[in-house]
Amino acid sequence: MVCLCLFLRSEQLDLFFLFFDLVAGRRLRFFDLIAGCFSFDFSASLWFLVLEAVEWKSTEKGEKTWRLEKVNPETISLTEKLKPKSDKCIFVGYPKNTLGYYFYSPSENKVFVARNGEFLEEKFLNQENTRNDVDLQIVEEDTPAPIVEPVTQQENVETQPETVEEVQTQDLRRSTRMRQEPHRYLGFLVSQNSGDLNEPSSYGEAVSGNESEQWQEAMEAEMQSMAVGRKWVFKMKTYMDGNVDTFKARLVTKGFTQTHGIDYDETFSPVGMLKSIRILMAISAYFNYEIWQMDVKTVFLNGKLTEDVYMQQPEGFVDPKNPNKVCKLLKSIYGLKQASRSWNLHFDERIKESSFTKSEFEPCIYAKFSGSIVTFLVLYVDDILLIGNDIPTLQSVKAWLSKCFQMKDLGEAAYILGIKIYRNRSRRLIGLSQSTYIDKILKRFRMDESKKGFIPMQHGIVLSKAQCPESSQDKDRMKSIPYAFAIGSIMYAMLYTRPDVAYSVSVTSRYQQNPGEAHWVAVKNILKYLRRTKEVFLVFGGSEDEISVTGYTDASFQTDRDDFRSQSGYVFTLNGGVISWKSSKQDTIADSTTEAEYIAASDAAKEAVWLRNFITDLRVVANISRPVDIYCDNSGAVVQAKEPREHHKSRHVLQKFHLIREIIGRRDVRICKIPTDDNVADPLTKPLARVKHETHANSIGMQYLDTSS
Repeated sequence: MVCLCLFLRSEQLDLFFLFFDLVAGRRLRFFDLIAGCFSFDFSASLWFLVLEAVEWKSTEKGEKTWRLEKVNPETISLTEKLKPKSDKCIFVGYPKNTLGYYFYSPSENKVFVARNGEFLEEKFLNQENTRNDVDLQIVEEDTPAPIVEPVTQQENVETQPETVEEVQTQDLRRSTRMRQEPHRYLGFLVSQNSGDLNEPSSYGEAVSGNESEQWQEAMEAEMQSMAVGRKWVFKMKTYMDGNVDTFKARLVTKGFTQTHGIDYDETFSPVGMLKSIRILMAISAYFNYEIWQMDVKTVFLNGKLTEDVYMQQPEGFVDPKNPNKVCKLLKSIYGLKQASRSWNLHFDERIKESSFTKSEFEPCIYAKFSGSIVTFLVLYVDDILLIGNDIPTLQSVKAWLSKCFQMKDLGEAAYILGIKIYRNRSRRLIGLSQSTYIDKILKRFRMDESKKGFIPMQHGIVLSKAQCPESSQDKDRMKSIPYAFAIGSIMYAMLYTRPDVAYSVSVTSRYQQNPGEAHWVAVKNILKYLRRTKEVFLVFGGSEDEISVTGYTDASFQTDRDDFRSQSGYVFTLNGGVISWKSSKQDTIADSTTEAEYIAASDAAKEAVWLRNFITDLRVVANISRPVDIYCDNSGAVVQAKEPREHHKSRHVLQKFHLIREIIGRRDVRICKIPTDDNVADPLTKPLARVKHETHANSIGMQYLDTSS
């Protein structure tokens, strides 16, 4: 609740008053009241003039009881007495550690605590104000100032009867913040009064007057200050073998100079998830679908801007006749905060005109069904994959896209998002590889001639914060090592095609703030492993087994030596290859292996629900209507997931982890027991010996392929 309040200032007794007797104090209070009445139109620094006038008036009328000497303003130390005794503020809340209320003072732009306040709820709600800020005035009512009553004299003083004249004041207006200054201050306002300067009130007046050149320069300077910067970005697009395909020069804006609410509003734009692409690859390999690729030229220029955005003229293309002018953008451009969103909204609007429907569970996947003909469209910013079982339909979609946008037909997909796509149509097999990218990061970190590693993390190696440098000398030395850069580069490969390094990346990424020598050795060991296995493919297909989704979950108990939390891991396979995986530290401490496995299984069950819903939405995998099988190697976790048994070792488990019981109850998932040696999620929770690691990696589709044929 927010209401207007009258905050009463607390009176403070100052030692200054102890120098006056009671009569003098009473007289001073009379003058305080008089000065307070006038101070509405007076600066606080001029109040002594009011006292002089009142003193003169009282002397002229015959008040001879006492006289007040002329006041020297330099000797006055109490200026607070003439300030208003109350402020109109906004009540905003209650303090926790003291009595009173929180008030916001718009005039002082601060929040303070006070105990005395009168709440004016009705006046605040009923007042008319055309502006957003609250009009806080000192006077409470729209009435003239009251008549000042004569001061009562002492009984032993002879006085003449007189009537104190009414103080003539102008009625205060509450409907506007504008005030009429007293005529005696007009001299001080000459320099601030703009009405006599003949300033133009419109653009037409500004450009047609005698000072049009000056106004034009002022407007150009203002536009320059509002315009966003620009920059040329040059990029070479290469083939999968590293040779240059095309040279691209992109004009981008410096979107970081934009202001929210002025030249941009919403910025969110969906991007196709990598696991969605892998699912479609697995399905395409099984059903032998066509996979074609197209590229949208100058993709963001297709977006429509709804805001007014100005950009500086691009370097090398400045208009020599108007070098100080700026460009008003008619369409979105690279670098704008809203560029990706405006493009996505425009594409979504146009593609739906061609009878495509957007997936409910993946906003960058579109599908069109016509009898037995199936067509999928995958949008990843400016890259488009067309997948389907009917070539004429795919050709018609290509023609439609070329009609709507400037497109480049890349034919059958062979290289997308830095991933090489290998296909063997006779074996119905698709392999994904990032060997070219891995070569780049090996050269980047000077590991291209290093020894080759056999496993991503040595068995028995334990990393902790105790290995972080403590001395400033060691910290400075480690700052020169690109630790975080290396982690990010490896993570890119891990997210796309390399689940076999997921655990090692999860562990080493925890020490990016202050890495030590042991942590950097672990990162280099991952690079050595990638050097030996850079030609490995993530393979889908190659078998006659029925296509179905299968999940595996595992956990390692309290593997983190710093906070004693466990590591969760899961993988899901489809058509022989892994489509989704995760290796992460649990966000709570488990006090038993059963609890750790139960938490990991709950996380895997939630992922299984999304996979089942998305694949069901594709309408091509018939057996997805059955529950997804998830295999776990802990009997206690399997029992706990199936039945809500009460046990003293599981009473403390957080409620959110019991969601797996509901998922199993509605038959989205079925959890089963599996021997530990057969659990292919084991490499995502702990370092393994070479033989076991390679066996599990091969089971989830990490294989070498002969691509010569």
